Amino acid sequence: QVQLVESGGGLVQPGGSLRLSCAASGFTLDDYAIGWFRQAPGKEREGVSYISSDGKTLYGDSVKGRFTISSDNAKNTVYLQMNSLKPEDTAVYYCVADIDLLAGLEPYEVAYWGQGTQVTVSS
Repeated sequence: QVQLVESGGGLVQPGGSLRLSCAASGFTLDDYAIGWFRQAPGKEREGVSYISSDGKTLYGDSVKGRFTISSDNAKNTVYLQMNSLKPEDTAVYYCVADIDLLAGLEPYEVAYWGQGTQVTVSS
């Protein structure tokens, strides 16, 4: 049974940093791409960042240069380091996994989702 469990969300001031973690079980990162979507209030879900099983990364335009995705295959865990956070980064962040994640899947096409963790950027 595939499970994705996120942690690390919270409240942070603009310009601050947070690191999200996602522990995966039921599959290995050697076989799947893994990453993050987010959904802000009143908006559609959007892709944030993904990492393939061989370490290739992809970032959404709005987070390039500020967010960094990494994975620890031994721990079957993916991380999202978020720096220089802005109020518009406020959203629920979902860990996702799919073999074809870096192909630009629509949210409804992604196979596995975590429950989400809230990130709020506010002063």
